[in-house]
Amino acid sequence: MHEPHPVHLVVEDDYRRTRITVFFRLILAIPHLIWFGLWTLLIVITAVINWLISIFAGKPPRGLHRLMCSYIRYQAHLTAYLALVGNPYPGFTGEAGEYPIDIRLPEEPVAQRRWTIFLRFLLAVPALIVSGALAGLSGGNIGSSRGRKSTTRGTGGGALLFVCGVLGWFASLARGRMPKGLRDAGAYSIGYSAQGSAYLLLVTDRYPNADPTEMLVEVTDRPPRHPVRVVGDPYDLRRSRVTVFFRLLLSLPHLVWLVLWSIVALLAAVGQWFVALFRGTPAAGLHRFLTRYVRYRLHVYAFLLLVGNPFPGFAGVEGTYPLDLEVEELRRQNRWKTGFRIVLVVPAALVNAALGGALLASAVLTWFYALAKGSAPWGLRNLSAYALRYDAQVEAYLLLLTDRYPHASPLEGDDTPLE
Repeated sequence: MHEPHPVHLVVEDDYRRTRITVFFRLILAIPHLIWFGLWTLLIVITAVINWLISIFAGKPPRGLHRLMCSYIRYQAHLTAYLALVGNPYPGFTGEAGEYPIDIRLPEEPVAQRRWTIFLRFLLAVPALIVSGALAGLSGGNIGSSRGRKSTTRGTGGGALLFVCGVLGWFASLARGRMPKGLRDAGAYSIGYSAQGSAYLLLVTDRYPNADPTEMLVEVTDRPPRHPVRVVGDPYDLRRSRVTVFFRLLLSLPHLVWLVLWSIVALLAAVGQWFVALFRGTPAAGLHRFLTRYVRYRLHVYAFLLLVGNPFPGFAGVEGTYPLDLEVEELRRQNRWKTGFRIVLVVPAALVNAALGGALLASAVLTWFYALAKGSAPWGLRNLSAYALRYDAQVEAYLLLLTDRYPHASPLEGDDTPLE
């Protein structure tokens, strides 16, 4: 739909992690955290100088441009190391190509519109809100970094990246590998944060693009196809301004009905748990009922959060909403996974809660954008669809629609089923 963003994420990680460095990761990073704090103080000063010069010259000076690029790359390298998105110990200078998780930036400064330079911090606020939900404010908080707390937050304090890093720490200690879903979600968070920093620091005048597919599709493989998939027309971004303005009010009947349906679904899920535990296969009738519930839940949230535009039906019928849910047919499930399902779902629920912050931020920003333009922004809509897909997979796993674990990768699965 448009030219690729000039700030590219590079992923050359092989998922392998060294257990000893994983265990002591935070201690090993202490020299970098000190260095990052000092470098951030320098960037705070030079960013103001860069801004003033750029207003008059129409583009940043070459030397300051290169300094900002090095800082953004170093920030990405350090964040990737701390969050276990990358394994090697990073360098201290932010050199291009020296780390498996890297950021490719414009080599030379480009001419930019002066009024956008003058208002850059104000214009960057929406992107910084999304960046804060994904990977911390990173470069976006350099103007307000005070003390140790702000510095730590700037190196990866976002909810999604933090949760992926914590869960990845346990997984890497146990298996010596970082799970692909957590690695991909973390890499996406770092990539978007780098785009936000590059925009704020005048490295580029292209606004950050929150589309997870564009960020990752050329740098990492798609995960295997999941039994629970979100489908729909990705190109219909039209939104009715009247229904956007009154979206919460219009959603009230659905929210009441969803609460009532959730009570019955909970009772059905308990019954399904006993059936699946003894038979090894869930009951077909309960499976269909719970599938309808999860699909209806997706339709309601898509409408409420402006991912979809039409008013949804109340029955969760497949094919009745632009953002729809496909669930594969009933299959036999592993009994031990069934027995411990409520425990096994906890890590996925944590990732889902972290994604919920990004989903809420996207919905609020989309509300203002849609009122002004009559359409939803492409990147935020796709970020929201990713969050809703993962939420549906978590709900389907919890309600025994499948025993396939939710996949945290922002990319949709390919057409090859995992046997």
